[in-house]
Amino acid sequence: MYRKLPYRSLNRVVCGVMTEKMYSVEEVADLLGLHVRTVRGYIRAGRLRAVRIGKQYRISPDAVRELTGSADPAPGGGSDGGAGGPAGAGRAEVSSIVQVDGVDRAAADRIATFVLAGVNTGRGAGAALRVQTVHDQERNRMKIVILGGVAATAEVLRLIEAVLDGGVLDSRALDGGREAGGA
Repeated sequence: MYRKLPYRSLNRVVCGVMTEKMYSVEEVADLLGLHVRTVRGYIRAGRLRAVRIGKQYRISPDAVRELTGSADPAPGGGSDGGAGGPAGAGRAEVSSIVQVDGVDRAAADRIATFVLAGVNTGRGAGAALRVQTVHDQERNRMKIVILGGVAATAEVLRLIEAVLDGGVLDSRALDGGREAGGA
């Protein structure tokens, strides 16, 4: 859909008309193979830039390219779960939830500290990751939610495995490490 947008100068005088292709939420959902609610959620969360015109959102092709990381939004692409372009042209994002049972509050805090410290150090700008930790005290259960690229998420999962295999759940192992370190 093409919309003619008036171009206004600083003193509010209409100087000309600009033509820019704008997508509706439904069109973006079709382009990317997503549900309309998912696209609206991306807009509300700030992951997809959009302009609200009346009661509807309009999305520029640039905003779609920013979201997908592709050169051009391909019509009908995305229903295959890929990027709608040649192999390797798209970007994949992974959502992972790690559940650790039998964890008290102190151990959950230690695990969260180790994992978040590992995630927040030594990362380039291209490895955007979102990690959240939650502890359910009634069930003695911890969940670690990871959102990010495939390689970065795999790295975090290996880190979590190493932290759990390293005896972080055993409070005596941590206390013994402090005593041996002279702290």
